[in-house]
Amino acid sequence: MPESQMIMYEEEYQELSVIIQKLLKESNSNSIFLVDKNGQLIASCGDTENLDSTSLASLTAGNIAATGGLAKLIGEKEFSILFHEGEKDNIHLSIIAQRVILVVIFDQRSSLGLVRLRVKKASEEIKGIFNNLIKRIEESKDDETPFAEITDDDIDSLFK
Repeated sequence: MPESQMIMYEEEYQELSVIIQKLLKESNSNSIFLVDKNGQLIASCGDTENLDSTSLASLTAGNIAATGGLAKLIGEKEFSILFHEGEKDNIHLSIIAQRVILVVIFDQRSSLGLVRLRVKKASEEIKGIFNNLIKRIEESKDDETPFAEITDDDIDSLFK
């Protein structure tokens, strides 16, 4: 499926929020972000008040894109998991369903092993939601919308 804008329904958004909140608790992380590969923030939870989430989402997508370029140079399709270790905080990035990026920020209260274990489980749940969302979008494309039969001429005649 080509990269395109996706419509997020309230139901799926709530399901994603529940999953990342559960992941936050189970992985003992500071904050979690779900970002699309275009750099748009989908959902977040945890200690996010002191973070510029727009910049984080954009830089995360750029990081994944740059790393994807490196992967192609060595003959890989992409690196599905990235880890950045800092003095105080760490960032674990994982690509889910080749469409979204799960960003987990954690400190010494957690461990990389625990984060990876919990992310693996949450990723499967998130992947299922996005697969269902894609099916839902494809099915709705088949349904006629009330605006499908309106032409440019109809719109022009309204404003004359």
